[in-house]
Amino acid sequence: MKWDELKDQSCPVARGLSVIGDRWTLMVLRDCFLGIRRFEAMQARLGITRHVLADRLRKLEADGVLRREAYQERPTRYEYRLTEKGKALYPVLVALIGWAEDHVPPEGETAITLVSRETGERIEPVLTDARTGRPITHRDVTAVRNA
Repeated sequence: MKWDELKDQSCPVARGLSVIGDRWTLMVLRDCFLGIRRFEAMQARLGITRHVLADRLRKLEADGVLRREAYQERPTRYEYRLTEKGKALYPVLVALIGWAEDHVPPEGETAITLVSRETGERIEPVLTDARTGRPITHRDVTAVRNA
């Protein structure tokens, strides 16, 4: 199955992967959440080829995750800003960061630490049920296949 065919699947994991399912896309989103919006800055930070970065940005824009805004005329240059749909991916990145910190520790010091804007204290991400406030784990929840 090709990547662009995943969006037509009934499985929500497949549909989500059709938008963010490759490593460069998640790295571009990470940089956007860190406030990096311009093509040249993203390319320099990621070490990615211009072609691959342009492709990922076009795809994220087409999927409504990012929007382009001109910041300069003559020549026209754009920056990439997260849409509401894009901002809604923040918990995915936080969960990935938390998982990696627990299960794929770096050899040296970690590059990113999640801290509360209010207190400056390090946070410990946990997935909870909005209705009950209880943590969601594989032991407490099961995915039920709809008919």
